[in-house]
Amino acid sequence: MPAPMKTARRALLVASAVVSSLALTAPVSHAAPKPSPSTSPSATPPAGMSTVGGERLGQAGTQVNLASGVPVLPKDLTARSWVIADAESGDVLAAHNAHWRLPPASTMKMLFADTVLPKFPKSVEHKVVPSDLADVGAGSSMVGIKEGETYSVHDLWLGVFLRSGNDAVHVLSKMNGGIDNTVKEMNEHAEELQALDTNAVSPDGYDAPHQVSSAYDLTLIARSGLQKKDFREYCSTVTAKFPGSTAKKKGKSVRETFEIQNTNRLLAGDSDIPVYQGIAGVKNGNTTNAGATFTGVAERNGKVLLVTVMNPEKSEHNEVYKETARLFDWGFKAAGKVQPVGELVPPKSAAQASAQPGSNNSGEAGGTGDAEKSSKSAVGASAASGSTGIGVALGIAGGALVLLAAGVFLINRRWPLPDLMRRRGRS
Repeated sequence: MPAPMKTARRALLVASAVVSSLALTAPVSHAAPKPSPSTSPSATPPAGMSTVGGERLGQAGTQVNLASGVPVLPKDLTARSWVIADAESGDVLAAHNAHWRLPPASTMKMLFADTVLPKFPKSVEHKVVPSDLADVGAGSSMVGIKEGETYSVHDLWLGVFLRSGNDAVHVLSKMNGGIDNTVKEMNEHAEELQALDTNAVSPDGYDAPHQVSSAYDLTLIARSGLQKKDFREYCSTVTAKFPGSTAKKKGKSVRETFEIQNTNRLLAGDSDIPVYQGIAGVKNGNTTNAGATFTGVAERNGKVLLVTVMNPEKSEHNEVYKETARLFDWGFKAAGKVQPVGELVPPKSAAQASAQPGSNNSGEAGGTGDAEKSSKSAVGASAASGSTGIGVALGIAGGALVLLAAGVFLINRRWPLPDLMRRRGRS
């Protein structure tokens, strides 16, 4: 069965004095029963994978519709699994073992953030107690949280996104009712997003039996997270000042700070890889079981793409970023020319979600939304220096979610990403 076409529609009845019925473009979701997660990945993808998003996405190997005018895919891709998709339309332009369930490493933090970030205003402060850090895994990536010190929620999220700090994740999880409750909510949210390959065991992505996701799911989760203003801001921040220890200086208590830098090498650059032009996040990871994993979002000429790459076999330094960059390059050349092989499905409740006055549709932490205005055109500005390290803020031209008189909004397959924070590549 071919992947769903853009022309496929289903009728949605909306009780409204203004509109009696509307056509809703929606993906045909071939959801197989959620398979039992494996402790460690096999050497080859399983014969039967999920077909959420389209039949071809459940097939092993590379899926792409090459035709006249469509550039050929890069030849030197070694990742076990990858997906490249249009972040706004949801079209999957090409994929390789899209639904292969693999250890996600710290890319799992995207699901953690998408689940927990809206719950606490960024100004809320928390004093860290020993139990907050008691079960952080040995060898975890850390931002440097200190017992007895007080941190704002804003500080903690910077630690999560920039330094991939498991210590910051655990503090936020304890604030959210504990690790078990947070993991439960993450799995519930994954199911709502139709990220059915995903099974969270720890909120930070630390290696654990049965903790898996897929390139398709991570792309789906990133797309959901990018609807939230705070998520976009944090994942695009390059450097920031982070609170250190409190010290006595001349009889006064002084809180020291230190600089942290985003470990996303396409955003911050490295000795062997430049900042990728138009990059705006999202999250990287690396563990023994998962290898290197990465989901990125980038924009060029009004086109916004998402790429997820999982576990390249090639061991070259920064290989996951290099393969991601090659896929981005291909995607920007192929966009508008290549026929999709599938699509990113909407959340289960998308068609019925309400937009009542005062609801937090922006996903900004603490419920203070900016209405995600759709009329902002893409404009550039030169990179700014400062504590946030955010380079350039560009608004994406396009429409916001349609608000109906009946108080219902419909998400077609198009999810605009207004006010997406971006950093242009260095010249």
